[in-house]
Amino acid sequence: MDMKHYGHTDAQDIRALLLDIHDDAYADEADEFHSRERFTEFVDAWSAKETWACVIGFENGEPVGYAYGAAFSPGGWWRGVDDPAWLTEETRVFAVSELMVVPRWRKTGASAKIHDALIATQEAEFATLFVDTAHPRVVALYGGWGYQVIAESKPFEDAPLYAVMAKEIRQSP
Repeated sequence: MDMKHYGHTDAQDIRALLLDIHDDAYADEADEFHSRERFTEFVDAWSAKETWACVIGFENGEPVGYAYGAAFSPGGWWRGVDDPAWLTEETRVFAVSELMVVPRWRKTGASAKIHDALIATQEAEFATLFVDTAHPRVVALYGGWGYQVIAESKPFEDAPLYAVMAKEIRQSP
């Protein structure tokens, strides 16, 4: 798989592709929270961060999926979730905001490759992400990648309940 890396300054160039992959990934979802309009707000908010990073995987020129996120500010953590014991003002944390794979590429290992390509570009000590608790197999998948559930969160009134997961990716300097 060909991995292409993008940063904050590339966001507008790939925005439509991110939204199109989202539409494909959530084609079977009928709720407002997973709508293109709502997701556009998330893409725009995350990609506006200067630390935003994105990896898109391509196979034979066709998009397979993507992952993106951004570093939390020093000591930063998910809004509404208690800070984990290991989080200090010096702890560097990268939040994986989205990991989406085109449906025909699911269960092929593509998501792990895209995730790992994104995480490899970060200098953070920890990676964290949300996983919809209605999908226990996805929670277990991330558990197999070394993530641990450390809390639950419902960040918006219309959002699903998420498992907040984190894993150490580098020892602190």
